[in-house]
Amino acid sequence: MRWPRPISPPRPLLVVLFVALCSIPGTTSLRLVTLDTIDIFTTAKWFSSKPTLYFRCNGDNMTYFPDVKEANLIYTFKGEESWQPLMELAEKKCKRCGLYDDDFFKDHVFDEWEMCSSEFKDGKYTHFKEGQFNATFLCPNCTGSAAHHSGSEVEPKKTSVAVIIVLSVLASVLVILALFGGYKYWLKKKRERDQLRFLKLFEEGDDMDDELGLSNEI
Repeated sequence: MRWPRPISPPRPLLVVLFVALCSIPGTTSLRLVTLDTIDIFTTAKWFSSKPTLYFRCNGDNMTYFPDVKEANLIYTFKGEESWQPLMELAEKKCKRCGLYDDDFFKDHVFDEWEMCSSEFKDGKYTHFKEGQFNATFLCPNCTGSAAHHSGSEVEPKKTSVAVIIVLSVLASVLVILALFGGYKYWLKKKRERDQLRFLKLFEEGDDMDDELGLSNEI
């Protein structure tokens, strides 16, 4: 007994489906966050002056910063380090993250905060905690903020364009009405002048008839 061959979708349909899936925003771009710069202002080590910093978000592993060893010194990174990237962000969901100093007794908490994709402006986000640290994070594909700001900027532009169009239409209508009113006024004046000319011609004709009648009587 021969079994029927399984029905498979045609290849063009698969290609179309793949292109449609890739065209959906966020399906092919990863919102990977890397550390750009960091400057810590204090350390909480009891027996060691050198900190052991690590970064962690809820649900993710700890990421240590082995190069950060001194306070009040700006460290700059390329994003190609072995411990990069720090994490991946969702498009519309924030993550609770924090910066800590690994200590023998109790880890020092520099700060804990919500990191969101929408907070990145042009792919950059800076977090500052007074007396603790200042760090800059990069996420080239975190365009939520850019889209939001561009949308908020586009709305006034659209409104201004609509206002300009409405004002232009109103100005055009007013010009047309003014021209039409001027034309009607000119026709009225022309008609009055024609009537005056006709009356003058009629009066002149009566005068000529009177003169001719008098001459005939003589």
